[in-house]
Amino acid sequence: MSIFRLFALALLFTTGAASADQALPHPQVTELMTKALADYPGKEAVLITVEYPPGGGDPVHRHDAHGFIYVLEGSIVMGVRGGESVTLKPGQTFYEGPDDVHTIGRNASKTEPAKFLVMLLKHKEKPIFTPAQ
Repeated sequence: MSIFRLFALALLFTTGAASADQALPHPQVTELMTKALADYPGKEAVLITVEYPPGGGDPVHRHDAHGFIYVLEGSIVMGVRGGESVTLKPGQTFYEGPDDVHTIGRNASKTEPAKFLVMLLKHKEKPIFTPAQ
């Protein structure tokens, strides 16, 4: 089973975070590329797309990675613990660091889907998604 299927399953079955986000329709995660970074031993870049259905979103989680997000379609709301939430439209970006807990990740619309590109720079042995409180 690929790491991205595990990511999707983790989103579906996360029980560690008791929040309203758990009732949200879950996203579709598609792996585009994983590439070892030869100049940075033990590191890799992972490129995925995430599609939020209308009203969809993520449970509270972390990535243990540098995460670069670029909105392709629709509008999303993102936020990390200790920071303010932001609403992003196509062409806008968001960053989350390896120590950040991603507390808000959802579609801003209840009627339209949203899609975004995510590049994660991470240690090879670390998962791309870890449920958090």
